[in-house]
Amino acid sequence: MTGNGWLQFAVYAVLLLASVRPIGIYLARVLEGERTWFDPILRPIEKFIYKLSGVKSDQEMNWREYACAMLGFSAVSMLLTYVFERTQGWGMLAVSWLNPQKLPGVEQALAWNTAASFTTNTNWQSYTPETTMSYLTQMGALAYHNFLSAAVGIAVAVALVRGIKRTSASTIGNFWVDVTRSILYVLVPGCVVFALLLVWHGVPQNLHPYTQVTTLEGQSQTIAQGPVASQEAIKMLGTNGGGFFNANSAHPFENPTPFTNLLQILAIFVIPGALTVTLGRLTGSPGHGWAVLATMLVLFAVGFSAVYWAESQPHPLIHGAAQAASSTAPGGNMEGKEVRFGIAQSSLFATITTDASCGAVDGVHDSFTPLGGMVVLTNIMLGEVVFGGVGAGLYGILIFVVLSVFIAGLMVGRTPEYLGKKIESYDVKMAMLYVLIFPLIILVLTAIFALWPSVGLAALTNNGPHGLTEILYAFTSAVGNNGSAFAGLGVTTSWWYNVTLGGAMLGGRFLMAIPVLALAGNLAQKKSVPPSPGTFPVNTPLFTVLLISVILIMGALTFFPALSLGPILEHLLLHSGQLF
Repeated sequence: MTGNGWLQFAVYAVLLLASVRPIGIYLARVLEGERTWFDPILRPIEKFIYKLSGVKSDQEMNWREYACAMLGFSAVSMLLTYVFERTQGWGMLAVSWLNPQKLPGVEQALAWNTAASFTTNTNWQSYTPETTMSYLTQMGALAYHNFLSAAVGIAVAVALVRGIKRTSASTIGNFWVDVTRSILYVLVPGCVVFALLLVWHGVPQNLHPYTQVTTLEGQSQTIAQGPVASQEAIKMLGTNGGGFFNANSAHPFENPTPFTNLLQILAIFVIPGALTVTLGRLTGSPGHGWAVLATMLVLFAVGFSAVYWAESQPHPLIHGAAQAASSTAPGGNMEGKEVRFGIAQSSLFATITTDASCGAVDGVHDSFTPLGGMVVLTNIMLGEVVFGGVGAGLYGILIFVVLSVFIAGLMVGRTPEYLGKKIESYDVKMAMLYVLIFPLIILVLTAIFALWPSVGLAALTNNGPHGLTEILYAFTSAVGNNGSAFAGLGVTTSWWYNVTLGGAMLGGRFLMAIPVLALAGNLAQKKSVPPSPGTFPVNTPLFTVLLISVILIMGALTFFPALSLGPILEHLLLHSGQLF
């Protein structure tokens, strides 16, 4: 750990905090249909989209209609992605500029897994993108879905915020309008600027065939390229992951310079962070939005500090070796880290991508120390509330806000209140349903595959505690719609893993989004009540402390046995020298 590493974190945090307020205010204006700078250009396009698709933008939906629209839209878009993958090698779809490498259609189980992955904003990749997906599939299915899945997350989040804001209302907005405005006014303009900045710094954006070269050693090498910058932009801004290359943002074509590295890690958190400001603005309580943001930032800082410390230590099996003391090699665990960015930025990138629903990992987690790997696993197990995915991070942490207010009310013997709404039995049931679905799917599927030698254990690269963590991390990442991986689990050719992980991703997205919308609908129907002596203030540092405590306690209650068994046991075995 160095002063320079901490300075990099401080600069990142300052830039993030400086950007969330203006973007959060802009998001509030967009999502409430208020006038923006882009209206003269985009408003006619928006109206044309509604007219073309038959959407009545002035008609709002109750929570059931909103949920049905979300599920139907996601199902149809998932089917389209599956068809794109399966048919990419057919006839006109295989013409030179759409598929210059003549890549065949994707196998059924893998196509299912990938379609589910991109539909749910998970972007788990059980394949090598540059040797599996054609340019048409990359652009027309995967990058296209990156926009849609991010917009759906924003739509569900704003629906919940409207439920908190409104009184005696039966509707929570119009799903089609929310998705359209999120894409048209937020994601597309942001990605155009972002992609141009990436191209400026050397990220490829073309439709050329891969280049065949002869290396200095006289060997033949294929250099993959293609429409990288456009996919990279929405991959990061929409917290999608799903890189054009197998190495994701560790690949120099996706992330060539320190400037692009900074842009990418900033883009991942900027919309999730800004949505907390949107929350405060729409509910009329800016202080509450800042308290929620402070909770995310504190948890993130603690996570980064732990990962940075763990990865700055030499590997236990080579402690005291020449590498640790060498002046030509940095101390610490450099295995799997980007030498051009160092341990600090690699730890920062990895912490960010496990905090958010983004599988763009700078250095694979299979190369982390056991404790470093445990921290990134913990971040996902907390429910993707440390900023989290676009939209999903906000509605995830608001579930914990409801539980925190409920617990605070019980402590003083008063009916809990949250921003003028009484938190009652139905609200707590929906919140707990959201919280319990997450560990239920993860732990059940992990147990099944850990006890299934011919399938679950056969795909392991590592045995023992690390192998258990590989399985646990895979299902945690899938259900958490995160998309990162320990990279030691060989799911690429495993039919059972591909199919089951795909189902886990769908469950983690939609089985958890439905209770959120039900909660939004119930809150919207409530009348607003004035603050009372028992009202817990939700815009103070004390609330931030309470919220952090509830998140950690709930995480510990649901995951601690599974969390501790693999990484901590592996850490002890490494230090005792008994693992190898």
